[in-house]
Formats: sequence, C-alpha cells, structure tokens
Amino acid sequence: MKKFKFLSAIFGLTLCAAVVAVSETTVKIGDVAPKLETGKWVQGEPVKGFDKGTAYIVEFWATWCGPCKVSIPHLNEIAQKYKDKGLTVIGQDCWEKDDDLVAPFVKKMADKMTYRVALDDKADGGKGAMAIGWMEAAGMNGIPSAFLIDKTGHIAWIGHPMELTDATIDEVLAGTFDVKKAAESAAKKNAAQSELQSLSMEYGKAMKGKDWEAANAALDKIEKVLPAEAKGSVLGARFGVFVAKKDFAGAYKYALQVSDSHLDNAMIQNEFAWRILVDPSLEERDLKVAETIAQRAEKASAGKDAGILDTLARAEFMLGKKKEAIELSTKALSLAEGEAKESYTKTMESYKADKLPKAQ
Repeated sequence: MKKFKFLSAIFGLTLCAAVVAVSETTVKIGDVAPKLETGKWVQGEPVKGFDKGTAYIVEFWATWCGPCKVSIPHLNEIAQKYKDKGLTVIGQDCWEKDDDLVAPFVKKMADKMTYRVALDDKADGGKGAMAIGWMEAAGMNGIPSAFLIDKTGHIAWIGHPMELTDATIDEVLAGTFDVKKAAESAAKKNAAQSELQSLSMEYGKAMKGKDWEAANAALDKIEKVLPAEAKGSVLGARFGVFVAKKDFAGAYKYALQVSDSHLDNAMIQNEFAWRILVDPSLEERDLKVAETIAQRAEKASAGKDAGILDTLARAEFMLGKKKEAIELSTKALSLAEGEAKESYTKTMESYKADKLPKAQ
C-alpha cells in the first residue's frame, strides 16, 4: 500500500541527504570518471572501459533495496530509448549481502531489466572496488545512485536515477551539456547541505537534551536553509517537538493551524491525519482532529487518491463509523492499481469484520 511517510520522516531523509553531501569526496561532477573495476557480468556484454564518443549511466543498486526495485523499470526505459543513440546503461550491483541472489533477481525482472548488469569486484574481501572507487569516493552512501558519464569520459551528473531527466541525457549526447556549470551548481548545493547538516545536529542535540526552545530555534534556521520545495518537511518536525514534550493539546492545535494554512495541499493534510491515527508515541489521540484533516485531504485530492481515502476510512472506523469506513475503503480499492489492490482488499475485509487493520 502506497502511504506517505510522516513529514518528520521526510525531514529525516532531508538530513540524511545532507550527511551524504558533506562527506569528503574525491570524485565530483566534472571529473574524469573512475575506472570500471567490476566483478562478474551477470547480463549483457561486459564493458571494460569508457569509449570516447559513447555516454554511459552507471547505476548502483542491490537486490535488497526497495527504492532500487522501483527505479529499475524507469532505468530500463532509458536504456531502451537511447540504446541506438550512443548511451550504454550499466546496473552496478553493490553492497550486496549475497551475490548469488543477483542473477535470479535479474532473470525474474525479465523485460523490466534488460540492460547490462555487473557484480562488484570483492576479490580483496572488502566492500567492493566499485563501491569504494565510485560511491564512497563521491560521498554517496545511499542507493539507488547513478552517474552519467559524457562522451569524453567525464562525470556530467550524479544523483538518484529517478531524477535523471531525458533533457539532461539529450544534452549530454548532443555534446551541449555544460559540465562546468553543473559542477558549480553541485558545489553550491553541497555547501548549503553542509550548513544543513550542522543545523540538524544542533536540532538533534536539543531534542536529546529536551531543550524544546532550542529545538524550535534550530528548526527556524533549518527552514531558512531548505529549498522551497522541502520547507514543508519542517512542519512534521515541529509537530514532533510538541509530541516529545507530551504537549498533546498543543500538538493538535498546531496540526489544525498547519491544516488551515495548507487547505489545497492534499499531501500535507494526509501526512498529519495519518500520523495522528497511527503514531505510537501519541499517548493521547485526537480522532476528531484526524478526521477533520483527513476530510480536507480528501477534498483537496477531489476524492481520487486511494491512499488519502484509506486514511479517512481509518479515521471513520476509529470513531465508530463502520459503514462510512467500508464505503471509503471500497472506493480506495477501486482506485488502487497493481500490487496495492491486495493490501486495500485486506483493509476493506478487516473493516467488514469489525477489526482495525494493521497500519501499513
């Protein structure tokens, strides 16, 4: 079941990204790409080095990585689209717990993973030559991560493969991508994230010491540093301060204030409603507040989001409104796609059996 994570969890991920960015790096955008030191090739023709005139994507992944499984079909689409246009895609397995799992995984993915796949070289018994020479050297400690190498053998782009656009690939293939500008932009971003890491440590220290005033002050500073699209992540962290100091009345008052000021933002509304409904640290749970916010999320999404309908259904059931919960759950199931249908079916059946389903 696709559920938004708590805003505080998103906040945590933002800080994790900062930790990655400020790690000491010896491989950066604009540098000549490190040499390929792969292990056994599981699929496709081995690539021994970067040929001039050909661009490459080297994407790091593992069979145990959930986000990697989500990004693989997208990467495969890129591989198929550009296979005859001078782009070679390499799926570089790394940090694998059992290398014997890779070949069966690739076989099972079938036409969703048709590009070249290689194991890491662990001949020395360590982390793997590619993991060290690429990921560690670039300060990247999360997967999936991708490196786009231009036709001259230089790194043009580093990041999450789902964020790599066709426009960037097109420019690299056309030789018009401004690597110098990209490197300067990355340097500025890393500097900002370095400041964010320092502030996050300040926030964490304040929370650990139960200095709530200092924690909120740190969040004020963090909010100023975050890019516009990420500022909403601080909202969940502020709610968390109220919860940590057991000011539940204050927490729900704040939640409603956030809801009032974000009536058109279905995601934020849903995040707060869901957290109020399932967060185990909430010793006092205001179901009416959760219902109000969930109803606003449903309105903001025009009733067309299965996850939001699921949140509202849970709120209604917990308030004793079984009939409404079943109706909303049934509608959520009708909107669900793929594997999510199974989870929504179980949820609906649980409501019909008069049982609160386990939170996904």
